[in-house]
Amino acid sequence: MNITRYACIENAREKREIVLLKAFPCTWGHCSFCDYIHDNSEDEPAMNATNRAVIARITGIYGVLQVINSGSCFEIPSESLQLVKASVDRLNIRKLYLEAWWGYRHRLDEMREFFGVPIVFITGIETFDEHFRNQVLKKGIVYNSVAEVSRYFQSVCLMIGIKGQTREMISNDIKILLDNFAYGTINLYVNNTTGIEADYELQE
Repeated sequence: MNITRYACIENAREKREIVLLKAFPCTWGHCSFCDYIHDNSEDEPAMNATNRAVIARITGIYGVLQVINSGSCFEIPSESLQLVKASVDRLNIRKLYLEAWWGYRHRLDEMREFFGVPIVFITGIETFDEHFRNQVLKKGIVYNSVAEVSRYFQSVCLMIGIKGQTREMISNDIKILLDNFAYGTINLYVNNTTGIEADYELQE
């Protein structure tokens, strides 16, 4: 699997470095569109070796760092998290972006206490359409209101351009994001090894 594990995000409102680390299998692991969980592993020494090389590339140039993995930040090996924290402390990184599945929402303060810097927590909501999110994409995210989501997460990822979505659904998702969240990411879906198909005409 040929994966870019270090990059700089320079075309966003907040420039930052981003690292993709290896981690233990995703706790949820049922999303119908996701094949990047194949990057996960049970081999902790090998994961830490890979992550150590990636983390060593962090420079602190922007003072902001995003750490992602093919799952949630809580699944990153503890040794790797310690290496990230050491980099945060040494390079005076003032802010982190971390991702977590909805099921971890009550544990987010654990990461805040561990790192000791402000954290923007991101969750892959993909869509606010409940049927499409849970019956088609199998996200396993059930909430009472958008306000409940924004109480835990400052940023959401939307996935657009999937067969079965409509322009109205996408417009509504983007409006909800803009009205309720300080940050957000819109991802264009591309075909992969799963049975979920991209709607490239809709993406146009």
